[in-house]
Parts: sequence; C-alpha cells; structure tokens
Amino acid sequence: MAAMATRKLIRDAFCKALVSRPFQGARHFSSAPETIHKIPHTSKKGRLLTGATIGLVIAGGAYVSTVDEATFCGWLFSATKLVNPFFALLDPEVAHRLGVLAAARGWVPREKRLDPQSLGLQVWGRNFSNPIGLAAGFDKHAEAVDGLLGLGFGFVEVGSVTPVPQDGNPKPRVFRLRDEGAVINRYGFNSEGIVVVAKRLGAQHGKRKLDETSSTLPSSSDDVKQGGKAGPGILGVNLGKNKNSEDAAADYVQGVHTLSQYADYLVINVSSPNTPGLRVLQGRKQLKDLVRKVQEARDEMQWGEEGPPPLLVKIAPDLSKEDLEDIAAVALALRLDGLIITNTTVSRPAPADKNPLAAEAGGLSGKPLFNLSTNILKEMYILTRGKIPLVGCGGISSGEDAYKKIRAGASLVQLYTAFAYGGPALIPQIKSELAECLERDGFKSVQEAVGADCT
Repeated sequence: MAAMATRKLIRDAFCKALVSRPFQGARHFSSAPETIHKIPHTSKKGRLLTGATIGLVIAGGAYVSTVDEATFCGWLFSATKLVNPFFALLDPEVAHRLGVLAAARGWVPREKRLDPQSLGLQVWGRNFSNPIGLAAGFDKHAEAVDGLLGLGFGFVEVGSVTPVPQDGNPKPRVFRLRDEGAVINRYGFNSEGIVVVAKRLGAQHGKRKLDETSSTLPSSSDDVKQGGKAGPGILGVNLGKNKNSEDAAADYVQGVHTLSQYADYLVINVSSPNTPGLRVLQGRKQLKDLVRKVQEARDEMQWGEEGPPPLLVKIAPDLSKEDLEDIAAVALALRLDGLIITNTTVSRPAPADKNPLAAEAGGLSGKPLFNLSTNILKEMYILTRGKIPLVGCGGISSGEDAYKKIRAGASLVQLYTAFAYGGPALIPQIKSELAECLERDGFKSVQEAVGADCT
C-alpha cells in the first residue's frame, strides 16, 4: 500500500509539473520578435526548481516505500507542509473551501500510528484516543467527517447547522491576520440546512454499519472500543438558529430531532457574534429556558443502551463575571453535560488590535484569543467546581497551549485557526508535544492534569 501511494504521489507531481511548465515559460515571454525563442533566465530557474522538487519526491518516496507504514505515514504528514504556501495565496474563503473538499475526497493523509497511551481518556462514557478536536466552523455541512477524523483528531465537530438553509453574510467575510496568527470571520451561520446534513451523516452511518458487519477482522472482548458513531473518532454536531427565526428554542429542538441520532454529542451554539440577538440567549433566564426545552426534546426520543447524546453549550469569551456565574448556576442546576469555552471574540486582543484588518466586523480567533479564553475556562472550572466536563477552545497552536488549557480545567480541547494555517502536519505535532508535557510534569494521563492550575 505504501508503494502504491508513493507511485500515485509521484505521478501526480509529474502531471502537475508537465501541466504547469508551458504556463510558467509563456508568462515570461516578451512580445518582441527577437525574444520569442529565447528561454529567460527566470524560466530556467523555475524548471530547475521543478526538477529538484520532483527529484526530492521520487527520492523520498523511494525511501519511505521501503520502510514501515508508520514512517511512511509520518512522511506524508510532513509533506503536506509543502502545500501550505499555495493555500496562503488564495482568498481565505476559497482556501477554506478547498481544504474541506480535499478532506472530503480523501486528498489528505490518513493517520496510521497509534496515539500515545497517556492521551487516551473517557468523557461522557465515550473513549477518546486523544483530547485534540477540530472545532465547529471548519466542516460546516458535514462533508468531510471521515477524512478529518482520519487525520488523527480525537473528535470532530461539524456545523453550525441551521434548520433552514441560509447563505450567511455577504462576502468578503473572512480575513487573515497572518502575522498575528489570527482570523476574523463573519460567516453568519451559512448552512445547507439540517435535511442535507442529516442525509450525509445518515449515509456515513449506514456505510460504517455495513463495514462493521462485513469485516472479517477478529475482535477481542478485552479491547477498548475507540471512537463513536462516525467511526474512528467522536463526532459532535453543533446546532444553530436561523437568522430570521423568532423562536430560537424551536430551531434547536428541530436540530435535536433530526440530527441527534448521528451525534456522539450535541452543542447548542448561543455565542456566535455574527447572528443578531444570538448572544442574548446566554442570559440566565433565557439560557435556562432554552436548555430545558432542548433537554426535554432529546430525552423524549427513544434511545438504545448508549442513551441520549450529551448536550453541551458553547459560550462567548466576552462575558462578565456575573454572566459566568449565571451560566455556571444554570449548568449545575440542569446538569448540563458540558460547556465549550470559548467561541470567537468581538474584542481585538493585542497584538491583533494593531492590524488594519482589526476594524473588520466579526469574531476573532487564533493566538490573540488564547489568554482571554483560557482565563474564562479557568474561571468556569472553579465556578462549576470541576463537576462539568469543559472543552477548551481558542488560540491553541501547540502541545504546550493544549496542556495549559487542560491544566486550566479542560478535559478536551479544540483547534481551528492554527489548523487552517498549519495544515494536517500540526495534528501529530501537537499530540506529541502534549504527551511530552504530561511526562515532563509527572502526569500519567490527561485526566490527571485536568484542572491542575485551579487547586
């Protein structure tokens, strides 16, 4: 299999080189007759670079095809770094769209290596091979679940999904603050709607059941089953409300009725800054009424031995101490299954505030959000007395960042912006660094480190 993948990679590289070579030469030609047949110096350099690249691919492929699968897998992940500069040249939303399509069509590497044992943990009765997840907002329409989980994420969250399809806000609506490692977006819950997403998740669920039935691989009763309804990892479904909806609770209830059968956990998103009036739902009374109605809708459905999917709420980083106390009180009173902390911020933390694009409306994500969201995370862990599993999200770009979130109270963590910049190679890097952090400080597992800075 390694040799086949190598041959395909080499073939693709050759094809791209052959297709691009005439274009590269033609764009340097002058219209003057005396220079038509002359090969410019820059074109020669380009061809030399192309040849060198192909040579490296062939040499590297020839080497890794002779070694074990784990080495070959590592080489493929490292090779994805070569693609990142090309994505950086594209419009941010176009690059985002291409990234989703690549994962959906299997044009991304698939992780074959086992995660470090110290990273495994159980949350909500579900076994996670590692605590690193992909946040909602990347795969909004559940197009690439299998490909994204195959990258080695412990869990992937799709959405936000709205009941009725909507286009979201006008373009442009995504802006890179590259020097700051940040992004500002105002997508506005662009969604293909719950019917389309349900069909995709249903087809995927059916395929997995078929594969399990037809599998001839022996299984041991002593093995701990990793993953959930989506296969090799845990799948979360993030629910949103339509922009013009007058009954927010009805929108979330509809999402539960249609999508919960395919989800390992559900998220009520009341914290996006790009839907007017949405964040008002974080108020004590509003949140209590909303969560109660959604819980009732979920619990009225028929469930098997696994029971209903856990219900989480995703909150904003732009909350006062009183707001956090109200949310914690509601979460404890209604026995909420978890909180995701946090969504994007409408503030512009340094150094993002110095960037000219900081004036763009929308939510900011990425490195400048890290301290703000981590402080909120720690505060909420203390307010909930560690009784509710928390998911840390906001500004994570390294294993050390993930470790700090865990020590601040997160059982699980999520990436988005760093993944958009760093690509697939970032995932094994973060997992490796996190395992090193745990070992360095004497923790045998992620669970042992949760909330270590809050005692």
